Amino acid sequence: MSHHPMVMSAKRMIQEAFEGPADPQEGSYYVNTEPNSGVLGLLESISAQKASQDINGTNLAAHTDHVRYYVWGTNEILTGNENPKMQWEESWKIENVSDEEWRDLQEELRTEYKKLLEGVDRMKSIDIHTNEVLGSLAHTAYHLGAMKQMMKMV
Repeated sequence: MSHHPMVMSAKRMIQEAFEGPADPQEGSYYVNTEPNSGVLGLLESISAQKASQDINGTNLAAHTDHVRYYVWGTNEILTGNENPKMQWEESWKIENVSDEEWRDLQEELRTEYKKLLEGVDRMKSIDIHTNEVLGSLAHTAYHLGAMKQMMKMV
């Protein structure tokens, strides 16, 4: 059985949000066409010190942990577990990260992202998980924009 076109489109959009465009020569649906223009590439270019810099009461490390947290929540739902009781305030508590903590946080985000793609791959059609997947896509795109704006200040 093949995947529903909407499922395949959602997967491609999620990949673009995290990795940037599949082929920069062909353009992009909504991110810049430069290499590493998705969330993961953007974060790799930032030091722990810059990720910890306060910008209007938050920082890039906290945004990163927040993205990791909600993707984890989506993954819990996609794997058939009960909807987790999300405690959003916990995902915003990071104030400072060391170099090691910053690398670990990025790796945790990358791991959750890969699990998300696996979860989308298990979807053969539009189903009860569609809203959750599309919500993760929209949420990631929002935070990618917020992070890019924050980058201008660090």
